[in-house]
Amino acid sequence: MLEDVTVPGVDLVGVGLNATDTVIPLAHFPAPGSKTEYTERGTLLGGEVATASIACQSWGLRTRYVGRLGDDRAAALHRAAFDRAGVEARIVTVPDAHSPESLILVDAEGERTVMCHRDAQLTLQPEDLRKEWVISARALLVDGYHTQAAITAAGWAREAGIPVVADLDVIRPELHDLLPLVDYALVSRDFPAALTGEANLETAVRRMKERYGCRLVGVTLGLDGVLTWDGETMLRVAAFRVATVDTTGAGDLFHAGFLYGLLQGGDLSEQLDFGCAAAALNCTKSGARGNIASVEAIRALIAANDRHPLHPLS
Repeated sequence: MLEDVTVPGVDLVGVGLNATDTVIPLAHFPAPGSKTEYTERGTLLGGEVATASIACQSWGLRTRYVGRLGDDRAAALHRAAFDRAGVEARIVTVPDAHSPESLILVDAEGERTVMCHRDAQLTLQPEDLRKEWVISARALLVDGYHTQAAITAAGWAREAGIPVVADLDVIRPELHDLLPLVDYALVSRDFPAALTGEANLETAVRRMKERYGCRLVGVTLGLDGVLTWDGETMLRVAAFRVATVDTTGAGDLFHAGFLYGLLQGGDLSEQLDFGCAAAALNCTKSGARGNIASVEAIRALIAANDRHPLHPLS
């Protein structure tokens, strides 16, 4: 754990994942048992919380990232990226550990398939955190992977009246303890049904809010936009139409954009629009941080209002 004399205030503190991504574009997704040749690959940086922290920093917010890394080359790349962006990085280094890594296959339509490797030694622990790192922020972002650390951070934030945003896509038993501490649960398409057992998406979203008391439950739906429920209004926002190259990092940029809108004080539809536009523009280049666009470019896409149609949801 790092020690400070003072802890400066920030707009956002992110507690959670980082990753090094090997991205391989493919003309055709491989069939089972087949052999597939590829012509290029790139080593790029990602990770849900790390990417969102860097995006928000690029938009003029002050951000702090808390996570674990090994002592390998990937760790050096992450540290350099945080330094370049100006993110205050609170990194716990684990000797002889392999930093998180993902292998990402991207098909001709830009849809990505992710295979992850995470060393168990790099699971962030509650003792890695300092309360001052959390309560000196205006908002907290957590994920569902470092769950015990997220519960600790979210508890401190809740006590201090700081909004907690969660990026969730995998069911873990500890989430039942985390979700009651979350204000904005923004999850992947299949998460509500897996968590609640309700096949109908709107019913599952309602059940999540009823069970855990989150201020808002939202579901990211790719080209089908985003769906949210705040206890009174079921709001659906359409995705923006762009030339898609790679969908890696779209969810990370959505969460970053939502947080930016939240901290700017806009209404919910504005927050969702900013998140959807930031996600769409990131998909126009390769990698989780392929195109973290400027605030001006994001607002221009919103103003153009060219969106995918809203198809009925099952």
